[in-house]
Amino acid sequence: MTASPSADDHSRDLELALRLADAADAQSLPRFDGAELQISTKADRSHVTDADLATERAIREILAQERPADGIFGEEYGAEGDTHRQWIIDPIDGTANYLRGVPLWGTMIALAIDGVPQVGVVSMPALGRRWWAAAGSGAWTATDAAPRRLQTSAVASLDGASVSFQSIAQWSEAGRLDTLLKLADRVWRDRAYGDVYAYMLLAEGRLEMVAEFDVKEYDIAAAVPIVREAGGRMTAFDGTETISARSTLASNGILHDSFLTLLHD
Repeated sequence: MTASPSADDHSRDLELALRLADAADAQSLPRFDGAELQISTKADRSHVTDADLATERAIREILAQERPADGIFGEEYGAEGDTHRQWIIDPIDGTANYLRGVPLWGTMIALAIDGVPQVGVVSMPALGRRWWAAAGSGAWTATDAAPRRLQTSAVASLDGASVSFQSIAQWSEAGRLDTLLKLADRVWRDRAYGDVYAYMLLAEGRLEMVAEFDVKEYDIAAAVPIVREAGGRMTAFDGTETISARSTLASNGILHDSFLTLLHD
C-alpha cells in the first residue's frame, strides 16, 4: 500500500497513471471487435459493454491498493472517497465506436486536485497511440522512436483554422445549431472527428479548436492537462475555467478569445 504523494509530486502520479493505462489496455483491446462482446443500455439510453465495466474495475483495483486515500470518479461506477485528490476515469471513451469496431476510442485517466486536472493520460490501443501530461512537465505522445513533446499549432487566424465540432445533433440539442453554422462559415475547415481523439489532434497541432456540449467531468478531465501543457487552452463554452459546466471549448491558445467572441456574438 502506497501513501498519496504531496500535491506537487506529479511525477509519481503520472507514473501510476501510465500503469493504469497499461492495465486498461489489457482489458479493452482483447475484447475490441470481438463476437462475444456483451452490450447493454443504461438509463440515459447510452450503451455500455462488459469491456467498459472490466476496464474501470481493473483501474479501481490498482488505485485501491496504491492510492487508498484518494477518491475516484468513474463513468461506470460513480464517485467515492476524497474529492481533494480525485482520479477521474472514463474506461472507454467512444463506446459507440468501440462496439461497432471503429478504432477511435480510448481510456481517459486524470488526477484532479481540488477539481483541477493536474495529470492526464489518454490511451488509444487500437491505434497504438498514447498521450500524457503532468502540470509543469509538458505534454507528450509515444512514437515508434521515442516520446515526442506536443505543441499546439501557431495558426493565428480564424480563416486558417481547422475545427472539430463533435456532432450536429449535440449542438442542435444545446440550441447552438445556428452558432455552429456561423463557425463553419468563418473557419477554413470543419469536421466531426469525435470524442477524445479530437482533443489529441488539437494537442498535436493538427486542429485549432474542439467544442462540445453535454459532457461530464470524465469525458474531458484527462484531456485538460494534455491540451494545456501543449500550449492550448481548455475552458467551458462560456470561457470559465472549470470541467463541471457540461460544455467545453479547447483551442490552440492563440485563437481562444477569438473563438469565444465569434461563438457568443
